[in-house]
Amino acid sequence: MMHNTYATTSHAHDALSLDGVTRDWDFTPSPVMRWERRQMVERLVRAVHRRPASRVVVPAGAMPAWIVYFLFAPDGSLHPAHRFTLARLREEGLPILVVCSCADRGRMPADLPDLCDALLWKATPGYDFSAYTLALRHLSRHSPGADVIVMNDSVFGPFTPLRPVLEDSRWDLTGFTASSELTNHVQSYAFCLRGVTPARMARLASVFFPFGALSAPQDVIALQETRLARVAARSMTVGALWYSDANQVHNPTLVKPMELLDAGFPFLKRALLTKSSNYIDRDVVLERLARHGHPLDV
Repeated sequence: MMHNTYATTSHAHDALSLDGVTRDWDFTPSPVMRWERRQMVERLVRAVHRRPASRVVVPAGAMPAWIVYFLFAPDGSLHPAHRFTLARLREEGLPILVVCSCADRGRMPADLPDLCDALLWKATPGYDFSAYTLALRHLSRHSPGADVIVMNDSVFGPFTPLRPVLEDSRWDLTGFTASSELTNHVQSYAFCLRGVTPARMARLASVFFPFGALSAPQDVIALQETRLARVAARSMTVGALWYSDANQVHNPTLVKPMELLDAGFPFLKRALLTKSSNYIDRDVVLERLARHGHPLDV
């Protein structure tokens, strides 16, 4: 399959440095106190619920690599941003597995099967990790050993190719960004995971819960996102393309979004136009989206 040709590659501006942001970071776990472990167990017992209902609409086939895209469409309609992302992902030259979350399977967008190669439906309870779990466990059985790019619809883009990251990264688990906010962790809006097999998923089961799910964002952050790199590092290599010390830059995708884009980062966080709009002027975000040909009815 051919590489895509939209924009420059994600490594085109490696020499560009960002204050407070480290390039090509090897994951180092932060210390965890005993009281923190106890608090996590208590939170898990309180917050976990039955995993959401799901169905396989179009099963995946055996392929060397996949892209997993989780999109939230509770009303059964695809937003222009979803369509832009799916079109860009198609240019990667890799098969696409979509996990679509909506109220019931009958309300999924009618043309969605034409926009991907495998399709799973998930009910709306559960956060992005419940969708990631569904997709990765499905691929571990139907395409064992595949390398996988995983992303959700909390970001606009990609604006530069993702496939070179998957193919060229020196880690088994690669985050696009990482932060020391709360604890050293890989941010989970997008990451690459190599060699997805049932055995690998079993080793990650304390993050990708096989029998339960979490729905509150703060619970997902505490028990899944901030633990993903730590748990993964017990059995594989882990790192990130960009890492920020939270004492200087608490979240690079919000604090330095345009600088990251100029450095080859492939995404813009959707939150910059909503709950995190205090970080940057809305017109600056819209101007950059327009420059990339992204629809502006966001």
